[in-house]
Amino acid sequence: MSKIGKEGTLVKEKLKVRGLRQRWMINSIGPILLCLILTAVLISAGIASSFYNSAQNTLVTKAKTGADYFNTYTMGSYNEYFRTATLYTETFEDSDKIELQFINGSGKIEVSTRGLTAGTTPGTADVSAALEQGEIKPYSGKDPATGQQILSVSSPLKFNGSVVGVMRYVTATRNIDRQILFSVMVIVGISLLIGVLIFVSNLIFIGNVVAPVAAVTEAAKRIASGSYGVQIENKYGDEMGELVDNINHMSQKISQSEKMQTEFISSVSHELRTPLTAINGWGETLVSDESGDIAQLRRGISIILKESRRLTNMVEELLEFSKMEDGRFTLRVEEIDLQAEFEDAIYTYRELFRQDGITLEYECSEEAMDLVPGDPERLKQVFCNVLDNAAKHGGSGKRITASLTEEDGCEVIRIRDYGPGIPTAELPFVKQKFYKGSSKARGSGIGLAVCDEIVRRHNGTFDIGNAEGGGTIVTISLPKEH
Repeated sequence: MSKIGKEGTLVKEKLKVRGLRQRWMINSIGPILLCLILTAVLISAGIASSFYNSAQNTLVTKAKTGADYFNTYTMGSYNEYFRTATLYTETFEDSDKIELQFINGSGKIEVSTRGLTAGTTPGTADVSAALEQGEIKPYSGKDPATGQQILSVSSPLKFNGSVVGVMRYVTATRNIDRQILFSVMVIVGISLLIGVLIFVSNLIFIGNVVAPVAAVTEAAKRIASGSYGVQIENKYGDEMGELVDNINHMSQKISQSEKMQTEFISSVSHELRTPLTAINGWGETLVSDESGDIAQLRRGISIILKESRRLTNMVEELLEFSKMEDGRFTLRVEEIDLQAEFEDAIYTYRELFRQDGITLEYECSEEAMDLVPGDPERLKQVFCNVLDNAAKHGGSGKRITASLTEEDGCEVIRIRDYGPGIPTAELPFVKQKFYKGSSKARGSGIGLAVCDEIVRRHNGTFDIGNAEGGGTIVTISLPKEH
């Protein structure tokens, strides 16, 4: 890949990562921040309302209490009322925060804790409402005289049941607004802190997710491009760690499969070349031989037939494997005499083994065995393949034993050779397709895989292991009832 191509790929990866982060931030943090802002606004509005309601209730309480006192004790004459009002304003304790006003029936201020307002007209709705309706009325808004935001409460003063004046409490809302502003700033600060913590924690989280995802993506691309066996360093103990383990396992399996497939192609090519070379060589020899030697002719034809059978067996194995892979591998099940089928294979191979100096011993129960469900052709294929493998890989021991017994509702066949056995590290893989391990014997490496599939289709088990005392033992267990 050129330098420009690599840079382009890196840019694309960065854009993908950035896009993932942006989507996460928008879809995850966006709603949280929106809820946080709404919560802060609602709390701020509630605090503002609470402050104003508290201040208004305080003024209402003072106005009601003061008006009740004046209506009860001081409304006997105007002089008495005016003298008491003047004294009341002079001794008013909250004059630094609240202005106390006494307003006459025409709406003008007669006495006030702030003498400058005496003689003026407040002009607010609470005063006119108290004079006209004879009820305590609050007001919140702008003072017409000063333009400041105020909060006021007017309570009517009555003489002989008629409203003759108003007792009014007024306070500027700037102190309340300061308290509200301070509270809102605290709420905003807390909200910002929470928002920052959420943002940072999500940024760290998505970073911890994006990094391994990018690594897995890169590894998957390398695997897809042919770099089988690539492993990702697993630094995670959660679901991401499990994903990395699965990717590593997949990569390793693909690498093994690719290696076995390559070895299989090489092995099959070699296996096909050898008999074809022998057939071609002896064919050319026989064609060019004009001596008429019958012995030479028989020998050549015998070799040609032997190599042809080997080619036929190999092609049949490949066809069986092809059927296994694409789902066309089927059984023709019927009730069969397993003992007769197995003994037929024993008698077929006994003479062949004898010619190679290998003794084949067979042991079976003298009692007749029950019929079992199975495909006789497929099962005989298994028996012949296992016997052939015993001679091919364990023939150096010059002895092979076979037995057929009934055990726990199954008919069990055991075939053992006395050769070198199978290396322990290779035992878990001997039934895998294409696998040949360290064996130098000729073969395609799919015979045992086909045998395992046939026995599995019969609901049986096909086990291969090393026997005590040396050699390999194959155990085939078939249920008597399907």
